[in-house]
Amino acid sequence: MAAAGHLRPGSYLGDVSALSFLPSSPRPLLLAGTGSELLVYEVGAARLVAAFLVFDGVRVHGIEPRGGSPDCSSHSLAVFGERRVKLFSLGLHVSADGCEVSELQLELEQRLPGFDHWVLDARFLEVDRLLAIGLSDNSVALWDLNKRVLVTRVKSPEKCLLYSMRMWGDSVRELLVASGTILNEILIWKLAPQNLGSSLLRSYEGDTSDVNDDKIIHPGDNQYMTVHFGRLKEHEGSIFRIAWSSDGSKFMSVSDDRSARLWMLNFKSQSFVNQPASQDSVQIIPKLTLFGHSARIWDCYVSDSIVITAGEDCTCCIWGMDGKLIKMFKEHIGRGIWRCLFDPSSLLLVTAGFDSAIKVHHLCNSIFHDKVEDKVVSNGLNYDSEIFIVSSPSVLGHCGPLDSKSEYVRCLHFGEENVLYVATNNGYLHHAELSNIEDVRWTEIIQVTEKAPIICMDVMPTYSNLSLNKEDVIALGDGRGNVTIIRLTSGSIEPKVNLSFTWPAEKDRQLLGVYWCKSLECSHIFTADPRGVLKLWNIRDALFSSTDVINGPQKCPLVAVFESSFGARIMCLDASPREEILIAGDKKGNITAFPFPKILVLYDSCVAQQKMPPCDHFKGAHGISSVTSVYIKDSTSDHIEIHTTGGDGCICFFKYGRNVRKIEFFGMRQVKELGTIQSIYTNLAPESQLSTYAIGFTSADFIIWDLENETKMAQVSCGGWRRPYSYYLGTVPEYQNCFAFVKQDHDIHIHRHWAPTQDKKLLPQVLHLQFHGREVHSLCFIDPASYSNLENSSDLLIATGCEDGTVRLTRFMIGSSGRWCSSKLLGEHVGGSAVRATCFIPRTYTITDKSCNYSLNDISDNIALANKDENFLLISVGSKQVLTTWILQPRTENGQVCLNGLDVDSKQSTKNLESGDLAMSFQWLTTHMPPKLSRNRLKAGHIKQSSEEGNSSVVQPNLGVMDHMENDWRYLSVTAFLLKHPVLRLTVCFVVVACSDATVMLRALLLPSRLWFDVALLVPQTSPVLVLRHIIINASHYKDDAGDRYLIVSGSTDGSITFWNLTETVHGFMQLISETQPHMSIDCQKRPRTGRGSQGGRRWWRSLANHSLKKRDGDIPPPDGSNLSTPYAAANSSETSGVDNTQNAVHEGRDGSNSEIPSSTQSCEIPELRPIQLLSGVHQSGVNCLHISYSTPDKSYCIISGGDDQAVQCFIFTIGSLENCSATTARLNLHDNGILKILHQHKVPSAHSAAVKGIWTDGTWAFSTGLDQRVRCWRIGSSGKFTEYSHAIISVPEPETLDVFHDRANTNYQIAVAGRGMQMVEFSPPEDD
Repeated sequence: MAAAGHLRPGSYLGDVSALSFLPSSPRPLLLAGTGSELLVYEVGAARLVAAFLVFDGVRVHGIEPRGGSPDCSSHSLAVFGERRVKLFSLGLHVSADGCEVSELQLELEQRLPGFDHWVLDARFLEVDRLLAIGLSDNSVALWDLNKRVLVTRVKSPEKCLLYSMRMWGDSVRELLVASGTILNEILIWKLAPQNLGSSLLRSYEGDTSDVNDDKIIHPGDNQYMTVHFGRLKEHEGSIFRIAWSSDGSKFMSVSDDRSARLWMLNFKSQSFVNQPASQDSVQIIPKLTLFGHSARIWDCYVSDSIVITAGEDCTCCIWGMDGKLIKMFKEHIGRGIWRCLFDPSSLLLVTAGFDSAIKVHHLCNSIFHDKVEDKVVSNGLNYDSEIFIVSSPSVLGHCGPLDSKSEYVRCLHFGEENVLYVATNNGYLHHAELSNIEDVRWTEIIQVTEKAPIICMDVMPTYSNLSLNKEDVIALGDGRGNVTIIRLTSGSIEPKVNLSFTWPAEKDRQLLGVYWCKSLECSHIFTADPRGVLKLWNIRDALFSSTDVINGPQKCPLVAVFESSFGARIMCLDASPREEILIAGDKKGNITAFPFPKILVLYDSCVAQQKMPPCDHFKGAHGISSVTSVYIKDSTSDHIEIHTTGGDGCICFFKYGRNVRKIEFFGMRQVKELGTIQSIYTNLAPESQLSTYAIGFTSADFIIWDLENETKMAQVSCGGWRRPYSYYLGTVPEYQNCFAFVKQDHDIHIHRHWAPTQDKKLLPQVLHLQFHGREVHSLCFIDPASYSNLENSSDLLIATGCEDGTVRLTRFMIGSSGRWCSSKLLGEHVGGSAVRATCFIPRTYTITDKSCNYSLNDISDNIALANKDENFLLISVGSKQVLTTWILQPRTENGQVCLNGLDVDSKQSTKNLESGDLAMSFQWLTTHMPPKLSRNRLKAGHIKQSSEEGNSSVVQPNLGVMDHMENDWRYLSVTAFLLKHPVLRLTVCFVVVACSDATVMLRALLLPSRLWFDVALLVPQTSPVLVLRHIIINASHYKDDAGDRYLIVSGSTDGSITFWNLTETVHGFMQLISETQPHMSIDCQKRPRTGRGSQGGRRWWRSLANHSLKKRDGDIPPPDGSNLSTPYAAANSSETSGVDNTQNAVHEGRDGSNSEIPSSTQSCEIPELRPIQLLSGVHQSGVNCLHISYSTPDKSYCIISGGDDQAVQCFIFTIGSLENCSATTARLNLHDNGILKILHQHKVPSAHSAAVKGIWTDGTWAFSTGLDQRVRCWRIGSSGKFTEYSHAIISVPEPETLDVFHDRANTNYQIAVAGRGMQMVEFSPPEDD
């Protein structure tokens, strides 16, 4: 808890700037510096042991532990940041069983005086009991650890500013210094005792090297001087980092020029340390130059066997000492990896960067086994990894060009890690036993009739009823349209065919797929043709007949035929007899639902062939990319969850109502690291943590991706997914995975990593929460009342929007610990466009305007319904004029992997959730984007006209507009409120957005139909608006019965604050909607775009739109809008959310038919609203932030604002009559103009020492933040005068935004500040407040 009346900075969530292992500790501990905090992690258990605040607003740049004995319970640390250095004692308390660290204590031992330059490095010199401190002016200070005094400071005569410095040695005599300058040079020098000066000077006489003549440095006590060994000029950019090897024989440097260079030091004298040092004593030899990063390199590590580099491109590269790249992985996001750390004893590699994540890799993992094992480890560790090549006997020896009769491999399928089935073009099926890779045993299982090519294959493992022997039931589909079923038992010598039978399923060349379904086991099988037709065959009697007859005649009746309305080949399916539903995905990205009655698969069922028409479908579920897998998830709610993967690199989530029988999209997760996702695999190992993996491909590599930890588990270069391939995963894919593929030489290349899991300790991959990888521009608290029924909830949720286009939901636990618990990715704006502002709508108002026809009885009857159906929305806006809406959805099932939450927490955060997983999450609702030419709009009167004429296909967006110019405008701010119609089950979200082109637009979103409309344009605006807020004045404020009033307040770049009255416009729109009810005839948006060609791809939907536009222009006369009933008529946007839907140009009606839609290319004007009040000169420059609070006793409002002029302005006012008001321009000191009556005002000219970026008030207390990295607390008096009450220095560089949650139960304030990271600050008012 914060002390009463003081601001207490809390936990920081942002970039990790320092890493270090604690040596000789009983348990492997990792030290990390983030913000002003020091974090201590137990690596083996992936547990955050403790967090300590070591500085006040100063970022931790480095951690240097002091060596100690293994039994030592206390360790010394030197922690430095900016110009500060502190020495701490870290005390360890191990549990009784010695399994874990139970408690840590950090005590400050010494506080060094502040330096005049930044500290770049620190090193303990144990021999001399000194601490060497490297400074950015190319000097080294020596601190006596016993006397606690500064011994000396030795400055190099090479006076220049440094980006980096690293030291090596355990004594002053051994100390070597490598300085990286801003002038692209590396200076190598050391300290030498002063009494060697004469000999050193003599050695420099006559020297003509490019190192400048050194002069003797005379420190205060005349002890040390500098000796320069060389100046290295090979780099072409500033030197960002230098790393020494453990023995000091070589060092690594990385630079702005994207290169890493390895240097060797050749000591001419064997007793170099004990001899007088001179420039000729050391020869610096360049050994390696490494290029492989696409951006600047930030950090490096060098040992005797490998080199590691990490850079701005978010990649970490492992190099051999021969200069060859061993492995490169990219698992961080944003602005790069700041630090990399490697422990040779445990083979642990740790990386950390801007995205706050700390990721741990074990170099024994499968990702490295194929290339690292012979380079990293020389102690005989077994990697259990194999890479080998086999060739099918029937293919062996074939070479040259191929034709239709050539023999080559068509299909591969793993039965288990040691069994591979190979099907060929001439109809052969081979069984390969891979237990001994030196002697692969091949067995020819069968050759299908007429030597027809085997087109498709699927394998279903099962167990015999008479024994526990594993059996494989193999289904083959050949080019003649026949299906062959083989039941195979693996014998000790060779596999045994127990039964096989064949029947014709399709015509020649019409059988493209055979599919087993796990829920049906081996009793039924599906076949697919090119036209989207599925057939279900009953093979139970044939497969499990009492007499096993090989190649005997068997009867396999056709049970049902399922025909898709899209006519595209079915690629995957899943069926649930329990739910009586079949879901199929096709090659064009669509999914279709079919009824699947239980009677079709009952054991004693003798139903005749049935034709099953689709009951619903979803077009463009994965755009135009193929659906690769479908999974029906069991659910106890009133709907069924459907998970799909596709060739667009997305995992999509759908709901299918048990009663409504309609597919509805509710979420999506895009895995950017994969170009196509083939399937999702869940680890169900009993002793391991639940993990979920995405299996897929990039352009040329096969990848296993851990969705929970955002890490790459395996990567194999194979040439892509178009070649025959197969994979097989064990219970723990990190250590058990197989992948086989065919190259152009027709050989089968197999990568197998199979280790006994009981001998392997699963290493969690993420220690610290992953957050945004770039600057956060906006944040808002999610009101706990919207998701928690607890009166004293200890959880706070914060929604943040980032420069990289992502929106995240982060959870913070209030209490003594005050820690960040989880951070979920809600989604990404289209194309990754930056998010500039967010807005949460905590409540829904019921419109009470008498123009809407309803009775009091109607209102009372719908009160309960309104409360039950209340919506909570989150709105994010940003670049490219993207406006995305998210809806708060309760989570119906606890304890499940959060795939449907669009992101999953790290294992570390999951373990630390004291109160379990959140029972809610936001889900994508709709996205609004303008067309490229935004002048083409339709009036809302056209909706009314079309409705009166009986046209069921009302206005849809114009997608036929060509993008002659790119949209570079961006939304800068947003505010919104929800109104519910008292009679109709309609809710309208009114959204006001401010654009960088100095326009402010009022838009309306109809729920639940997701329809967007342009309502009004707020004019005039001479300058862009930076901040928007709204005021809803309760009807009780006035004596009439006109209902609530709706005002908008804006702050502009010219320093003015403007007021707008939306009341008549809002009421007019609600009346128009209640009369026309457009949601009854217009289809809604289906799913968001991903920027990867989803929703049909740019070319596809544009051509569809152009085609439909020509038809519409010829068939339907353009509406003239002559029947507008009100001057404030709403306008249907030609830039509706349908820009994200392939069905926008030719949308499908509810009956599945295509409905033509009228043109939206007619030019007309949107109603314009003039301001009711403009206050000019509030700030000398832009109004960056603004907040409004309401005082109940005197019915007054308080507006507080901050600007670029560093000032904070506050004024208290009341609102008079809004009827028949006209625009008024006034200076702020005009106290009464009939509309606003300003009661009090006060201004603090220099509230911050830099621009004010965020502000909040409740009328009593106010909080502000600025670029000066301060949070200030202001107390507002009754007269409106406010004074600074307290301030705190925060760890967030360049703060951009601020929001406050007032916990009235505990009478304290939780302040969230975001910029380059996010931090919580707590304030408790004094007791007498």
